[in-house]
Amino acid sequence: MSSQREASISLNHAPDGVGYKLLELPPELLALLESDTPPVLTLESSTNSAVLKNGTRSWGLRQKNTSNALILLKTSEGASTSSSEVPELSLDAISTIHDTIELVPDLAAAAAPIARGKWHEKFARGR
Repeated sequence: MSSQREASISLNHAPDGVGYKLLELPPELLALLESDTPPVLTLESSTNSAVLKNGTRSWGLRQKNTSNALILLKTSEGASTSSSEVPELSLDAISTIHDTIELVPDLAAAAAPIARGKWHEKFARGR
């Protein structure tokens, strides 16, 4: 019989009270931000959402809900049971995220779409 304990990692629910949001960046913006000279970005409001701008480029911020929650984990040291033991490492679940923020090309700068009418009006004309 071994005198060592089984190797395990305990998982604790320990929310830290910080409101986390995950931001999904388009590849071209990520490349700009990781370059040697990252651009200055500004955040402005629009009629229906916020807009992130860099010079002539702009992206609208859109919230996407997900059915699969993302759990943020943080390592922590648990207290040992005696002074001679090494503290045990554990994982704390500090937040659960159910939505992400997605950046999409801002369509406000593009031409306004042609209004096609309501669905029932569109099909009622053909009768």
